[in-house]
Amino acid sequence: MQIQIFNQKPSIFNKFIAEIRDTSVQTDPMRFRRNLERMGEIFAYEISRTLPYADIDVKTPLGIAKEQLPSVNVVVASILRAGLPLHQGILNYFDRADNAFVSAYRKYTEDGDFDIHIEYISAPSLDDRIVILSDPMLASGNSMELAYKALLHKGKPAHVHVVALIASKVGLEFVQEALKDEPVTLWIGAVDDELNAKSYIVPGLGDAGDLAYGTKL
Repeated sequence: MQIQIFNQKPSIFNKFIAEIRDTSVQTDPMRFRRNLERMGEIFAYEISRTLPYADIDVKTPLGIAKEQLPSVNVVVASILRAGLPLHQGILNYFDRADNAFVSAYRKYTEDGDFDIHIEYISAPSLDDRIVILSDPMLASGNSMELAYKALLHKGKPAHVHVVALIASKVGLEFVQEALKDEPVTLWIGAVDDELNAKSYIVPGLGDAGDLAYGTKL
C-alpha cells in the first residue's frame, strides 16, 4: 500500500491545512468549505498523475496537436456530509466522473460510546473502476473501513484512492492494516499524533461537518 502525506513537503497545500485548523478562520464557513474544495483539487491533480493515459489528436484552427488524456473515467466517492466540499474539489478536476455517496454516522450509546453505522449507499457499478474515496478526517479509521467495504457491494474496483485531509496516527495505522490486501493508495494531508477518548483527532480541527454546514442535533 502506497501512502502520500502532503504536508511533509512545503507547498501551498500547507496554507490551506493551516487555515482549516485556525479557529479565527473557522468562523467563516464559506471560506472553510472553499479551502476543503481547493485541497480536493490538489489531491485530484496529484491522483491524475497515476492514471493510465492514451494519445489523442486534437484539431486546432492551424493543424493537429497530439495530447495525452486519461483513458479511464474515475468514480468520485465521498462519505456524507463532511466529505461534500472535498468531493466537489475533486469533481472540479474530474468533471466527467461518475459519483458515489456513502452515509456513515456515529450512533452513540447512553454511556457515551458509539458505533459507526452505514445508512445509505448510492453508486454506479464499481467493477474494474478507479475510485477516489474521500472524507476530511481519518480519526479511528472505522468509518473509512466500513465505507470501503460498503462500496464493494457495488462491485470490485481496480484501484481505490483514499483521500483524507487530516489523519490520526492510530487511524492511519488501522486503515493500513484493515486494507493491507486491497488495491488502495492513501493520500493524506497531515498526520496528527493524538486521538482522544471521544475519537477526535488532536490537534485536528474540530468537527469538519459542523464547520462546513453548521451544528446538528
